[in-house]
Amino acid sequence: MTVLEKLISRFNSKIFIYFLVAITAIYTLVFTFLHNLRSDGYILGDWLVNYQDGGFKRRGLSGSFFFILQDFTGIKLNILVYCFQFTVISLFFYYYFKLIQYKEATFLYLSLLLSSIGFVGLLNCVDYVGKKEFIVFFLFAFFVYLTDHNKLTRIREWGFSIALFVSALLHEVTLFFIPYFLITLYLKSGKLEIARYLKYILAVFIPAVLLLLFGKEINEGQSLNILKERGVVFTRGIFFWDIDERQYILHHFNEYKLYFLSLGISIFHIAFYLKYLAERKIISILLIGAFLFSLPLFYLAIDWGRWMYIHMMFIIILFGLLLKKTNSAYSSETIIINKKFYVTLLIIVISLIYRVEMSGRGFTFEGLFYRICIAPLDLLNKML
Repeated sequence: MTVLEKLISRFNSKIFIYFLVAITAIYTLVFTFLHNLRSDGYILGDWLVNYQDGGFKRRGLSGSFFFILQDFTGIKLNILVYCFQFTVISLFFYYYFKLIQYKEATFLYLSLLLSSIGFVGLLNCVDYVGKKEFIVFFLFAFFVYLTDHNKLTRIREWGFSIALFVSALLHEVTLFFIPYFLITLYLKSGKLEIARYLKYILAVFIPAVLLLLFGKEINEGQSLNILKERGVVFTRGIFFWDIDERQYILHHFNEYKLYFLSLGISIFHIAFYLKYLAERKIISILLIGAFLFSLPLFYLAIDWGRWMYIHMMFIIILFGLLLKKTNSAYSSETIIINKKFYVTLLIIVISLIYRVEMSGRGFTFEGLFYRICIAPLDLLNKML
């Protein structure tokens, strides 16, 4: 055995995953706080869309909820929102950790987290942090954890249905990623249970229909004044958003077409992972169906990188369900230097080189390598 083989054989993918999860969690919580501290109109603003300005609307439940809390406690909105964000984000990382804790990690599974639209996506783009999709991430991680441990009782299923109903009122993105919950149930039971799925489907479709029929605009004209009276002043963000997003994509298609390159890399990555799963054919079909179900998002909104990122996060959690169970919290598959290893290593290197922006440029060479190795040197050079 060569020196390289000895080093590789001792590499523990599980410990590295724990490290990456911890770093990502800390990074997310810190930068979410900083966004709230400076009253970012995209991060904080999204949580403060409310029903007080014009009535029932998409995403408006959260703002009205925080208004009630502020009236009751007298605490600043920035702090109230961050406390909620902190709780939701922490619960997501906690239940993801619990899901994989007693699973055998593989080098290939680690590569998913290192994908440019996986956990590394958060490190590449600070604007990913603090978004409302963390509510759905938490719900899904908790859902998969309970399913994996045979703790998803009938009462808890109804509880998740109610939670998904509320989540759809907090952010409409919940609707477009509901297939992953159904896929989880199917992979666990191995059979179609249409009646069981129906409550999850109705939980997200009912609020979606209500919003479509009766929902008002995000800003009906008084939101900024209402928020100013409550101590929050925005100069940019969701309350100022007034563009035709489909036309925007068409006018910037030279930049948006690069998303197809990033998507192609991700599809190859997932396809390579599926190659080593026993039920790869049915899982491939289910994942394609989940992606197709989300296509209206790509048509309606400009955040193509964000939608890709959400898909990958759901896939990472879902594949955690399929990892081999073990009695050790540090169990890691022994890495063998072969074709699988080299392809996985190449995927990781490529993933760390490029970056997918939330909206705009779909592929740049400003990935984690750039941010760690080149950006600090550029900054230092400017300072000198």
